Amino acid sequence: MSALEFLLAGTLAAALPLLLAALGEMVVERTGVLNLGLEGMMALGAVIAFICVYHSGSHSLGFAAAAVVGAGFAMIFAALVLGVRANEVAAGLAIGVLGLGLSALFGKTYESQTIKGLPEFGLPLLSKIPVIGPTLLTQDLVVWLTISGTVVLWYVLNKTKLGLIITAVGENSEAARAIGYPVVAIRCAAIAFGGAMCGLAGAYAATVYTPLWADGMIAGRGWIALALVVFGTWQTGRVAFGAVLFGLLSIGQLSVQAMGVALPSQLLSSLPYLATILMLVVISRRRMSMT
Repeated sequence: MSALEFLLAGTLAAALPLLLAALGEMVVERTGVLNLGLEGMMALGAVIAFICVYHSGSHSLGFAAAAVVGAGFAMIFAALVLGVRANEVAAGLAIGVLGLGLSALFGKTYESQTIKGLPEFGLPLLSKIPVIGPTLLTQDLVVWLTISGTVVLWYVLNKTKLGLIITAVGENSEAARAIGYPVVAIRCAAIAFGGAMCGLAGAYAATVYTPLWADGMIAGRGWIALALVVFGTWQTGRVAFGAVLFGLLSIGQLSVQAMGVALPSQLLSSLPYLATILMLVVISRRRMSMT
């Protein structure tokens, strides 16, 4: 497989955990809440999904369990922030640290264990296109479902009454409450959705993208997903583009290492995170120039 084919084959799979987590957080932030616990929720979803698939052999069960656990864990954050009015930054960080700790605890006995991933299949006819067909257009089922789900989410947020309600709650919660919308319930639902998406993101990372368990395997993807929401200006299409871009960077640094480029592997591995910092700096400067 050439370097180009390797990039095309792996970019969407590498982008998927980022995309799922970022889309979930985008919905949360659209309701006016910031959850910084993505990393921990992804890690917890990853270990729960891995354990379920390891013992049952069912990826469906693993993904369902990860989504439920992610949503339940997110509701702890909702109870702290919306229930007892705790600081959302501190609560999010606490949830993130707790999730990472629990994932390390639950996954201790499964360290370095492997499971079977999902088979890939191509789109009819399109998978016959040279180079692009057997690589970019040949993916596992979760990738295709996520692409479809992203389109559905864009439609819901931009073309339906529900999307308008979510935006109204985020932009002016008092006005939304005054006209009868249950602001707290809507925010709780959004937070649960965000947690479920983080659980699914972790599940994909641990059972499909790299079907093995290793402590710390989320490796900062939760923080990159947070940055992607800002990069995408809370717009579904832009967030999806940013996730694919970072997936390309992640796979690209592996390709460069495989080609034997005379650069330290640590430097190449840090490229996605350096790009995240650069992206945030550019966005901040743009905002300052506008003011």
